[in-house]
Amino acid sequence: MSVQSIRPFEPVVKDAAANFHGMQVVYLCWDKHLMFYAPVAKMLPPTLTFQQLIDTELTQTYSRHPDFAHIDWTAVQWSKDGEPFTPALDTSLRENGITHKSAIHFTTPGLNGLNGTGF
Repeated sequence: MSVQSIRPFEPVVKDAAANFHGMQVVYLCWDKHLMFYAPVAKMLPPTLTFQQLIDTELTQTYSRHPDFAHIDWTAVQWSKDGEPFTPALDTSLRENGITHKSAIHFTTPGLNGLNGTGF
């Protein structure tokens, strides 16, 4: 059954960056560690440095996993929105090109979940 609108449809985007009062949503995902089965959404200030992202947000989110204590942060492989990415640790998320709804994935070579199972 077709529907005919009586007035023009103007969609309202409720999760637009302007609605977050200067903050931005960033999705974080530790690949090959499905104990955390989906990316985690965090509301972060764009002025947060990438090192602070690691020290606070990633640590708070993933430190319960036994592999976390063994991460060699110098060997971590990063991707941003599906593309390989090398973050500048001492610069802000904004300066690293991380914007509202960016997806940051990281892979830890040699650490592939509980006993190598991906969990």
